[in-house]
Amino acid sequence: MKENVRLGYACVNMTLTNRPKKAGGRVTTSRTARKVTWKKGSEDPKDWDLHLLGERTLLNANDLLHYLQWNNDHDIKLFRLGSELFPWHDQYELHQLPQFNEIAKKLLECGNYARENGIRITTHPGPFNVLGSPKLDVVERTIVSLERHSETFDIMGFEPSFENKINIHVGGSYGGDFEGTAKRWIAGWHRLSDNCKKRLVLENDDKPSMWSTKMLYHYFHKEIGIPITFDYHHHTFHPDEMSEEAALKLAATTWPEDVVQCTHYSESRAREFQDPKIRAQAHSDYIRDEINTYGLELDIVIEAKAKELALLEYRNIYAYNNKNKKGVLL
Repeated sequence: MKENVRLGYACVNMTLTNRPKKAGGRVTTSRTARKVTWKKGSEDPKDWDLHLLGERTLLNANDLLHYLQWNNDHDIKLFRLGSELFPWHDQYELHQLPQFNEIAKKLLECGNYARENGIRITTHPGPFNVLGSPKLDVVERTIVSLERHSETFDIMGFEPSFENKINIHVGGSYGGDFEGTAKRWIAGWHRLSDNCKKRLVLENDDKPSMWSTKMLYHYFHKEIGIPITFDYHHHTFHPDEMSEEAALKLAATTWPEDVVQCTHYSESRAREFQDPKIRAQAHSDYIRDEINTYGLELDIVIEAKAKELALLEYRNIYAYNNKNKKGVLL
């Protein structure tokens, strides 16, 4: 590859998660607690065990720094932070955790480390975040969750920017009502804080009944200027009469000039294992094909199930060995 490409992976480091006790034990950023345990069967916040959630969050924050250090040692300058850093974060205000000051200090340390070492951090809230839902309670929960993700980046000291993107999908079209869904989604978007809006991006889907890159451009980018994360794998199943190159380059036009376009890449698990019983859209463990960037400078999150192991293998196969002074693999 001759183009500037920065590779990353999503959420879990298999090497550290499976580290044996004699080597220091498991490292993870997704510790949580059962709802019945910390809520104690009560809906009264006075009864909740927020100290327990604070303990788990602090451990997650400590291990996030270990993740970033490991990534930097292995020249990985792009990382997707999981949504479980603050477990059950939509149920309380972050500052309500008894250990909040200590957590904030550690997260700022993580942010400083990322900035000092040129590591881009993004996040991808789950599919239950649906701003265009006709159900008001779903929209309300979505707004809270998106704001919590944005607050996390604020705590880490990141300026509001698509550099630290919060990536979501539009969701369904509710019987093919794309126009109505888009209007509801944009109405929800307008309710977000400025910091959150300056980080939020949309990703294309893998079903014809949902949102292609072309549709995201027409219904959302042209209306509110939101960037589009191009997902190669999803485009395979929902190209909407656009070539991969055309869709990727259309998405590229939606990103600000001072922010590198971020994309997602994975391959079919059914093809990897030659098993037609496996859902074709399921992600593979590893990446076998060389990623075509069509001459663009890209940040690419590898969404293979083997996580950083898939990234390292891919990098070795395709000789991503030379780095410039910014740590971008050439």
